[in-house]
Amino acid sequence: MPLTSPPRRVIVIGTTGSGKTTLARQLAAIWQVPHAEQDAWNHLPNWQEAPTDQFRVQVAVFTAADAWVMDGNYSKARAIGWSRADTLIWLDYPAGVVFWQLLRRTLRRMSSREELWNGNREQWHTLLSKNGILAWFFKTHWKRRRTTPLQIAEYPHLQVIRLQSPREREQWLESLKRSP
Repeated sequence: MPLTSPPRRVIVIGTTGSGKTTLARQLAAIWQVPHAEQDAWNHLPNWQEAPTDQFRVQVAVFTAADAWVMDGNYSKARAIGWSRADTLIWLDYPAGVVFWQLLRRTLRRMSSREELWNGNREQWHTLLSKNGILAWFFKTHWKRRRTTPLQIAEYPHLQVIRLQSPREREQWLESLKRSP
């Protein structure tokens, strides 16, 4: 999946735990452009959700720039980010791959007490809760696989890169690093 034109404004999407932020940071470093993580704007202190208007302003301000990489799946600002993007990268991995990545990442973050955004940390008592990250994966993974192609079709101007395995992602990244 070679790029048909050099990207300047890139959205990285995928289900929870697919590696959106990791890839977006790598791409921002390769292309030397700013990176933003939508989760950081959405999750206020104490896991409070940002008001929609406030979140949309953050997305609008960031995506007004000439070049950027942003990761996230938030429908409340999709029309802003996707309409301004020129490239969309979809991490579309099988459920088993994503689940194990998510579980390993979550356990690592919990044991290290890693701060995620705005003082928030993943907590042991929420790991298996109905509102926890694992439950969110099961609620959204298959739905996103069904709905994402329909959403992409609404933005025909986007150059779309669909990566279907971590190996494919790594090969694609290596090809970018070799490109002039």
